Order: sequence, then structure tokens, then C-alpha cells
Amino acid sequence: MRNLHKEITDRILAQLAQGVAPWRKPWSGQATGSAMPRNAVTGRAYSGVNVILLWSEAQAKAYADPRWLTFKQAKEAGGSVRKGEHGQSVIYVNAVEREKDGETVRIPFLKAYTVFNVAQCDGLSEKLTGALAPKFRNLDERDAFIDEFVASTKAQISHGQARAYFHPVLDLINMPAFATFVSADAYYSTLFHEIGHWTGAKSRLNRDLKGRFGDRAYAAEELIAELTAAFVCAEFGIDMGEAPAAYIATWISLMGEQEKALISAAAAASKAVAYLAGLALEDDALADAA
Repeated sequence: MRNLHKEITDRILAQLAQGVAPWRKPWSGQATGSAMPRNAVTGRAYSGVNVILLWSEAQAKAYADPRWLTFKQAKEAGGSVRKGEHGQSVIYVNAVEREKDGETVRIPFLKAYTVFNVAQCDGLSEKLTGALAPKFRNLDERDAFIDEFVASTKAQISHGQARAYFHPVLDLINMPAFATFVSADAYYSTLFHEIGHWTGAKSRLNRDLKGRFGDRAYAAEELIAELTAAFVCAEFGIDMGEAPAAYIATWISLMGEQEKALISAAAAASKAVAYLAGLALEDDALADAA
């Protein structure tokens, strides 16, 4: 049986070894709306490690469009995958049932299937390939829409000390002043990283936030916050910039020791993003009812 955990980890490790974090700046130079990869037919966004795999493939092949579909979907839509094109494997969790001590036990495992970017296809309708609404932002000013999303979380955010952090005991996010950042993107990507940590509090998603710098629990939580920020930044078209070398070294060490670390962190990050989206929807519902 294929070891998909190892295959995926080895691929990402190879990129990290070259100084490239595939979940950072995957939409550089584009104005195509949300850069989160989505199924071209259903419109549903991919989640977990599939986001990273499709970003990585898009970077490698210079695909500007974030929409993907299966060979079957392309055919059913009246189009076809161009001859000679190679797809990208994405995964989902399946399970087999086994008898153990007189009980039926479900054993989960990863299964792969292949998707193609719409740029690899011919004959698809304008509905599936038409230009996406661009998002243009002022990189020197605060963004009212993003600020509204942040406010919907009800997170306690202070702008005092000259460093960014989340304090689990005080349940407080501290951010340096907006004006001290080189751009709005730098501010918001940093804020979303700290909000990523905030989602892990016991009263929310209850992750282990007790790790200390240098240990595996700390590294795992940092990766979850990093991917949470990457996923949210992609939705808002925010450029995270390049990853610091020290971060890359930590990720390489963590994934080298634990081949399931990346997939687990990506799943936790998608859960965090879903939690934040739920808060935003709840806030919208309350505003509509007022």
C-alpha cells in the first residue's frame, strides 16, 4: 500500500530544503480573487494538505487559475484533459472495517485521486474557465472588510508592545502598531498567525498550547498557526512574503521526525479556518437580526 504520508512529506521537505514554503505567496502576481484552490464544477474549496499540494503544483507549473477538476468531471462538463497532461494527486480519508475482539473496528487510511487544473483542459465552458473577480487592495492602509472579519471573532487584541504574540493565560493577542509594519499585508498576515494560535485555546478548539520553544509540541502548534494564516490570507488575497529561514529549519526538523506532522497540522489549520468562518457567519446573522 502506498505510504501517502511519506510521499507528501518528502515532496514538501524537498521544497523546504530549497528555501521554499509552498503555502507562502502562491498567488504572487495574480488578481484572480481568492487563491484558495477550488473544484471548478462544485465551487467547493479544497482543505487540509490538499491546499498545500495544489498550491505547490500551481507554483511548479505556473498555473494562474485556482480551479481544479477530475478527468471525469472535465468529460461530463463537455470538455477534456489535454493529451499528455499529468494531474496532481490529492487525498481523502477512507476507512476499512476489521474484526477485533468480537467488535468491528474502523481503521482510517489515506486514499488518493487525481485532479487537473482548468488550464490543462480544452472545451470547458466559460462558466468553468471565465475570469474570476479580481481583488485589489491598498497595501498601505487598513482594510475595512478584513477588520470586520477580525472583529467578528471577538478576540481581545491589544496594540501595545513591539512584538506579536498570543498569551493563552490572559487570552490576549498583542500586536505592534499598524504603522510599524512595512505594509498592510505584513500586518494582517502576522495578525492571522496570532489568531491561529488564539483558536487553539481550551475554550475554543482545545489544542496543546503548552509547548516551549524548541520542543515538538511548540513546533507543531507554530505550523498550525502558520498554515491557518496562509489559508486565511489566501482568501483575502494577502501576500505573506517569504518564510524566515529559522521557521523553515524548524518545519524541516518536525516533518523529518514525524511524517504525519504536515497532514495533521494542515487538517488542524482547516478546522481553525472553519471555526473563524463560523464566527463571521454568526456575527452576520446577529447583525441581520438587529
